[in-house]
Amino acid sequence: MMDSTEKKALIAKINEKIALAEKEIAHLEDATKPISPENSIGRVSRMDAINNKSVAEAALRSSKKKLNKLRLALTKIDDPGFGICKMCNRPIPAPRLMFMPESTRCVNCADRR
Repeated sequence: MMDSTEKKALIAKINEKIALAEKEIAHLEDATKPISPENSIGRVSRMDAINNKSVAEAALRSSKKKLNKLRLALTKIDDPGFGICKMCNRPIPAPRLMFMPESTRCVNCADRR
């Protein structure tokens, strides 16, 4: 169970990670804009641009998923089950929650997945 100081620190960390994720998403949305066919770049450069766009799209999906998990963690931080592993029902260590506030499993259970 977290004390109020740990909870405040975790809330601040979640808000910081949300802000970073929002910036990353904005950057990735720019990187995933369609490549204009009238752009006069070579065939190899166009293939590179298309490949980079695909990588950016995957990163964008991942970032949006993480942002949603962070926002959910922020809404559930006051729930009695917050910080308790969903698999083994043991407390998730505070350092893990500070590193990955969206965690719903302890390290051991996350490895078993």
